[in-house]
Amino acid sequence: MKRQLILEDGTVFIGEALGSDNLTSGEVVFNTGMTGYQEILSDPSYCGQIVTLTYPLIGNYGINREDFETINPFVSGLVVKEACSHPSNFRSEDTLDAYLRGRDIPAISGIDTRMLTKKIRQFGTMKGAFASIDQSPDDVLARLRNEDFPTDQVQRVSTIKPYVVPGRGERIVLVDYGMKHGILREFTKRNCHVTVVPYSTTAEEILKLKPDGVMLSNGPGDPKDVPEAVEMVQGLIGKLPLFGICLGHQLFALACGADTVKMKFGHRGSNHPVKDIATGRVYMTSQNHGYAVEEASVKATDLQISQYALNDGSVEGLYHPKYAAFSVQYHPESAPGPEDSNGLFDEFLSIVKREKRRERVVCQSVQI
Repeated sequence: MKRQLILEDGTVFIGEALGSDNLTSGEVVFNTGMTGYQEILSDPSYCGQIVTLTYPLIGNYGINREDFETINPFVSGLVVKEACSHPSNFRSEDTLDAYLRGRDIPAISGIDTRMLTKKIRQFGTMKGAFASIDQSPDDVLARLRNEDFPTDQVQRVSTIKPYVVPGRGERIVLVDYGMKHGILREFTKRNCHVTVVPYSTTAEEILKLKPDGVMLSNGPGDPKDVPEAVEMVQGLIGKLPLFGICLGHQLFALACGADTVKMKFGHRGSNHPVKDIATGRVYMTSQNHGYAVEEASVKATDLQISQYALNDGSVEGLYHPKYAAFSVQYHPESAPGPEDSNGLFDEFLSIVKREKRRERVVCQSVQI
């Protein structure tokens, strides 16, 4: 059965229908990872987007129950060159097509994904829509051009109520802007007591929980669409150790007075090189973002740039020289991707422990 993918510039791709018959629209982006399609599909940061996978064969190791990054996926659609219908892997429990159908995610295969990726790289991300083969491209195009991008993605993907994942170690509040389960796994692996809270939680509410540190998670969309989160971060800086990832990194920058800008086509993949300024070391990182911190704006703040991307020179890491707070634009939880930067969780917990010791010394001095 044939299906169309229509872009807002009038380009029409005709391929094979895959997944759900729920013909959606969204922002068309591309991911360069060779593996990790299951984690990509279940990453809440792709909320409202149609993801093009540049690797030509997708689905060859199937779907398993262990590699999901959220329970309910929020991706609007998938585009692949070739979808494997008979996966071969000892962990495989389902096919890609069956998973997409079960989760009501439309997809298309058999199109020139290389051409589509080059178009996005040249002209930037753009709106796209799936259509049945008998629909008029002109009608779909007229509707698509009048359609606005959503701005409530964080609200859609965040947890509604707080919940606790108990542990006997450091007490961490994890603010869910579209959290990947990989972040939670890293903290629980280190025996942390994690309280996951909604994106709209205030600084006062977090302080009442008396955490040892706060993690600002990844998430979808424009950080400027979440002004309440920026206000919350401003209320915590200097009071608790902070660590931001991806969207959390951008919110941290905005809270400190820096600015963010929309990128032409973003960073999405598991092979992005990042250089640490202090050590000179280069990390291979997993990334998924369409916005970045504007380098020039950082100079007017107290923030310092700690890392930058080798491909385009964009800001990849920030830290506050006065307070225990830092952030990175990439995903150190490595799901999917290389584990080069996984030690950042240990670094954050070391800072948390240091601040706890310092607080105890201050309290003892006051008592004396």
